[in-house]
Amino acid sequence: MPPGYIGEFEQLVLMTILRLGDRAYGATIRDDIVDRTGRDVSLSAVYTTIERLEDKKLLRSRVGDPTPQRGGRRKRFFTLSAAGEQALQASWQRLKKAAEGLEPLLER
Repeated sequence: MPPGYIGEFEQLVLMTILRLGDRAYGATIRDDIVDRTGRDVSLSAVYTTIERLEDKKLLRSRVGDPTPQRGGRRKRFFTLSAAGEQALQASWQRLKKAAEGLEPLLER
């Protein structure tokens, strides 16, 4: 595998975090993936992937303020690190290159 390689679900999680910006936490990430892909994704799968991406240094996290809606618990928010942005860009470029010329065949 090339350096910085990310799998399909890791790519989905990174794209979702990038899209959500400062609203990216476990439940919003899961909900966005479900809404956009129709995949039945568990929250534990999202958190397992987030943990793997953090281990790869592709994500950063911060803890928000406690909220009454969550019984005083805090949300953990995620953002892409510089390495995460680079990995996502490289993955996106590889995907676009692999799909070159397939648009007419795939859009039938």
